[in-house]
Amino acid sequence: MTDSVLEAIILEANYIKKYQPKYNVLGKDDKSWNYLAITKAEFPTLKAIRQHDLKQLSLIEQKQKFLNVFGPFPGLNTQATLKLLRKLFAYSSCSPTQPRACFYYQLEQCLGVCTNEITPKEYNKKVVRPLTLFFKGNKRQLIKDLEKQMKSASKDENYEEAQRLRDQISNLKKIHDVALLNKNFYTHVVTLSVPKSDNINRIEGYDISNLSTTDKVGSMIVFINGEAEKSEYRKFKIRTVIGQSDVDCLKEIITRRLKHAEWPLPQLFLIDGGKPQVNAVKEILALNKVEIPVVGIAKGPERKKNEFFVPKILEKWLAQNKDLLIQVRDEAHRFAIKYNRELRRIKK
Repeated sequence: MTDSVLEAIILEANYIKKYQPKYNVLGKDDKSWNYLAITKAEFPTLKAIRQHDLKQLSLIEQKQKFLNVFGPFPGLNTQATLKLLRKLFAYSSCSPTQPRACFYYQLEQCLGVCTNEITPKEYNKKVVRPLTLFFKGNKRQLIKDLEKQMKSASKDENYEEAQRLRDQISNLKKIHDVALLNKNFYTHVVTLSVPKSDNINRIEGYDISNLSTTDKVGSMIVFINGEAEKSEYRKFKIRTVIGQSDVDCLKEIITRRLKHAEWPLPQLFLIDGGKPQVNAVKEILALNKVEIPVVGIAKGPERKKNEFFVPKILEKWLAQNKDLLIQVRDEAHRFAIKYNRELRRIKK
């Protein structure tokens, strides 16, 4: 079993090459199938190459030109594949001697070869090795390596690199690549937005608790597969907000939460609040380029009213999961109040 079309194609190509099955001719005959090659250069890039072009090179010439050649990939849409792989691994096709930053640098799909921000050694670690592991079918090992690097970067307070690694891990786990086999349809993305309903297994709930304008705190609680995961609960003492503003308090705790790249991201943010609170969280997520849906539950004076603010694409999912979201909201509320009371008791 594989997680995506691309990984299935890679696995098939590796098995054909390894076992040379007698009746599987797709990867063995003389037709001009596609290969993908990592070039041999100071900053290697990834390029597609046809089988007949590859055959024109001797083995010595191949070793001189390429670090690795992967394939054959029968029927592969190479344009779509290269586009997807650039999003996943930020491989470079620019030069450190060019006069200005390349187009992909502006899209955050180049790590700075063209601006001299990365050394060949760093490029090999961040691009070439991960790409090679992926093509060898070792995605699990790759993700473990990236998670280890992410924790190390976060520990060293290199939050920008930790966030880049976190996003890369998330993208690798959620590849959406149906276009790879359709040569007439190149519109494919790495799914970062609204997950399918059956993929919403981690929900984070947030609430604010305060006594007038003092003792402001926030709570973050986590539900995994419908169950509270108390080991992942977090408390926040509000540091920057003066006066009483749940909206500003939410902005602070979501900003602080996103700095912790070592904490897994949820598939859904649940906010105890209405439209102003939901919009505040969306604003912070947008600033941090995090595309995860936000749901709010507004409450009445006695917490007897439940008005849901939910993206349209999740309306059907909501109809079957209202009780779960109310449970998450209530748990976030309970945990926030408990922390607030603890702080006041300490003051007394």
